Amino acid sequence: MTILVAIICVIGIAVGQILFKLSAQSLQKTGTFFDIGTLALLFSAFALYGFTTIAWVWVLQKAELGRVYPLMAMAFVLVPIGSYFFLGERFNPQYFVGVALIAAGIVIAVRS
Repeated sequence: MTILVAIICVIGIAVGQILFKLSAQSLQKTGTFFDIGTLALLFSAFALYGFTTIAWVWVLQKAELGRVYPLMAMAFVLVPIGSYFFLGERFNPQYFVGVALIAAGIVIAVRS
């Protein structure tokens, strides 16, 4: 259960990064933080970060930091995937080799 909550935290952090990027794009388009769409995106990101932080504190009550923290590196895998699918960002093949190495490192660290 603890690992599942930790993974949900990582997914929440990754989604929060996508929301922050969308709010930045909205800010650039509208030119003001006071646009309702910009505020909605920004506060959604803040709320998600707040929720995942509280959940992460719960995880840390149940598990050793050194055992669960490598899962946070999954954000380095999930954010580029999300930015590819939701923001249309493109990466060169070398980038994905690096992401694959990060994923392999996470698997090795978590299984140790």
